[in-house]
Amino acid sequence: MPRQKENHNVPVVKNPAETLRALHDVAESGVDPLGVLAPMAHAHVAWLMHPLELAELGAKFSGDLMAFTWHAWNRALGLPSEDPIRPHADDTRFADPVWQESATWDIVKEWYLLLTHNVQDALYDTPAISGKERRRAAFWWRKWLNAMAPTNFLLTNPVAMAKAAETNGESLVRGMHIFLEDLRAGNVRMTRPEDFSVGKNLATTPGAVVFRNRLVEVIHYAPTTDQVHAMPVVIVTPWINKFYILDLNPKKSMIKFLLDQGFSVFVTSWKNPTPEMRDVSFEDYIIEGVNEAIETARGLTGAPQVHAVGYCIGGTALSTWMAWANRKHGELDQVPVAHWTLLTTLVDFSRPGDVEVFIDEGAVRWLTQSMQQKGYLDGKEMAGAFRLLRSNSLIWQYVVHGYLYGEAPPPFDVLYWNMDTTRMPYAMHAWYLRELYLRNNLVRGDALTIGGQPIDLGRIRQPLYAVTAEDDHIAPWQQCFRVCNHVPAEKRFVRSSSGHILGIVNPKVEPPKRSYHVGVAHRRDRFQQWQERAEEHAGTWWEDWVAWLKPQAGPLVDAIPASTDKFPKLADAPGTYVLEP
Repeated sequence: MPRQKENHNVPVVKNPAETLRALHDVAESGVDPLGVLAPMAHAHVAWLMHPLELAELGAKFSGDLMAFTWHAWNRALGLPSEDPIRPHADDTRFADPVWQESATWDIVKEWYLLLTHNVQDALYDTPAISGKERRRAAFWWRKWLNAMAPTNFLLTNPVAMAKAAETNGESLVRGMHIFLEDLRAGNVRMTRPEDFSVGKNLATTPGAVVFRNRLVEVIHYAPTTDQVHAMPVVIVTPWINKFYILDLNPKKSMIKFLLDQGFSVFVTSWKNPTPEMRDVSFEDYIIEGVNEAIETARGLTGAPQVHAVGYCIGGTALSTWMAWANRKHGELDQVPVAHWTLLTTLVDFSRPGDVEVFIDEGAVRWLTQSMQQKGYLDGKEMAGAFRLLRSNSLIWQYVVHGYLYGEAPPPFDVLYWNMDTTRMPYAMHAWYLRELYLRNNLVRGDALTIGGQPIDLGRIRQPLYAVTAEDDHIAPWQQCFRVCNHVPAEKRFVRSSSGHILGIVNPKVEPPKRSYHVGVAHRRDRFQQWQERAEEHAGTWWEDWVAWLKPQAGPLVDAIPASTDKFPKLADAPGTYVLEP
């Protein structure tokens, strides 16, 4: 009988503790890699182990159930009755009058709200487990409760049934067509891709690609004024999604706004990574991306220093570069950036907001193994995770309106951009998740090394203008404020209304649709102290930003064309990388 071949890839463990840990890791990766079941199980066990608190919880639910029963009897008998439980202010699922006017559907709605609110309150109040564990249990339960909402099913959605009756079933036929189109696309689409085309009705501001390497194209935009400030503006965009969120159309374009204000504008457009780029690191993005963009702007304009802007992960990269450059160059006037702006940027990842439900040791290990096999993280996976954070507004709304009402999604440029996803290189994203999200090393002095230099945010001395968004669920403004505690330079801090995208893509309109709070931030401030001092203004923070920036951006000089002999045009804006699938 031939001898069985040994498997030398099996990990060797030295003691029982390591054996148990290895078994735990295998089970976790195979059964519950994202930590969906474990937090809910821990919450249930915790309640069972605290009978006194469980009895109090039962008494509260009994009171709510009694109020609901009284309300249901009143409605069934045709008597007036105030709803004992109301939807949250941002819950629009039951906005149609039928959910209030019809006794039957009002009772269905109230029963659903009774259960969901009590379950969520119980999970947030779970005794003897950590706050993070409570939030994770509540999150995953909430996703299931959202999916089971009566609005999501034809026979429990009176609006959908009424539309079907009014159209003789045509709304359901249209809904089936929309469902089949989404099925072919592999996505619940939020807008129709055929309504938009990058370079035709998106990202149309004239300019030229003046630098290209394996990671980035640098676009210099054609001036719209005869003279510009001597100091150029370099915008480091996120490589999660594509740069044209800042250049959707002429009315919404931050890039065009800056050009019209007399600035010379450079923008990064990142390559969509392929499996061959699996080993591209975060450090590569800093040195070959951020640094090259800044050096290109200095070389083309002749300016010794620039103003740098970083958005989202682009801001995290810019913060890393600023710490590296201050360590490398030492003297303040030798650092290539004179002052800088951050847009909805995290540097302290200790409380990263709702996204923390996807991030723990087990989830990162599983995701790293998945990326290692493919060489990248697929953009659709990341987009799906972000949509799950707001499943009612970003998933179920489109299911209901599309499949049940038969309504095609309207054209919306922001949502098209949101669906135009990009991939993340394995090495970069694995490092990013582990070193920043898990270990929070960016705010630990000299804990990270970039370009051979240990970095510390405490070395950054250039004035900072930081913008956050009040309803941002990706980079919560309170956590974004923490940059003020780690950077000792002068800081002007802004909290815009709206969320992660619309708080930044915030052009001037009349009458104003949004507002912002602004004020000086000190290193020892907590966000509550800044909030007490901050002034509220109607309109867009863009105007406050340029008022802060212009006095520091140098004198007016003759504008330079988009490309020069030294930096010839490699392609017209928006370039080639942005068009890659």
